Amino acid sequence: MTLPTQHDSAAVPGAALRARLPDAVPALLAYARMLTGNEADAHDLVQDTLVRALESGDGLRDPGALLGWLRRVLHHQWIDRLRARREEPHDDLTSLVEQQWRDDDYTVDAAQVLTRAETRDELLDALAHLPAIYRTALVLHDGEGLTAAELAEASGITLASAKQRIRRGRMLLVTTLAHVAQTPSSPGVPMRCWQARSRVSDYLDDELDRATRQALESHLAGCRTCPPLYASLVGARDALAVEARSPDPDSVVPADLAARITGLLNPT
Repeated sequence: MTLPTQHDSAAVPGAALRARLPDAVPALLAYARMLTGNEADAHDLVQDTLVRALESGDGLRDPGALLGWLRRVLHHQWIDRLRARREEPHDDLTSLVEQQWRDDDYTVDAAQVLTRAETRDELLDALAHLPAIYRTALVLHDGEGLTAAELAEASGITLASAKQRIRRGRMLLVTTLAHVAQTPSSPGVPMRCWQARSRVSDYLDDELDRATRQALESHLAGCRTCPPLYASLVGARDALAVEARSPDPDSVVPADLAARITGLLNPT
């Protein structure tokens, strides 16, 4: 759907920005859906983002970077909402999942995890069950492609905290998607399972030194429980990236949101 816009620069302040905003709405809506987990909140978040963009549009120096700028505006609007609700991470859930991953006998059925991760509704539902700070970290890092350093800057946290959120978020997502499949652990394999599992996020981001990488690869080659977990992490990350960067499957902007945006961009 193409939203009507007004191009009379003499009549509308910031007409150039107003003219380009509708093209960004589908991508912003897809991003908002992943963060909020429901349609109504996603619509409100997109509208608030456009309002904020119009209020501070003079700060946009590179018109070619419009979508990236709008995504940052949307992210900050989302964080402000979380702070207003005082939403906190569910420490009990996070501790439980990390404790499961510390158990050498814990693994998952990778085929089931990947099937669910590649099913849009199930992926979004799993994301919605993650505590907000981990959900946001995954959407920005694995979905939108921000580096850990960029995530840290956007979220106002340290680099170490950003990496921890990515690692925990990936584990939470896989466990949320999975049906647990218990198999015996493998004796005599390089690294303990938890040592390997706690380094897999850095391995995925190519941030391990050579010796640690080789030890981890040796562990994955010989362990019976860790490879399905690793395959699930890779699959869930890749599915999230595809979902974030693909057009919405029904690329029509919903009529109610289109009407709200039209009124916003073309005030009477």
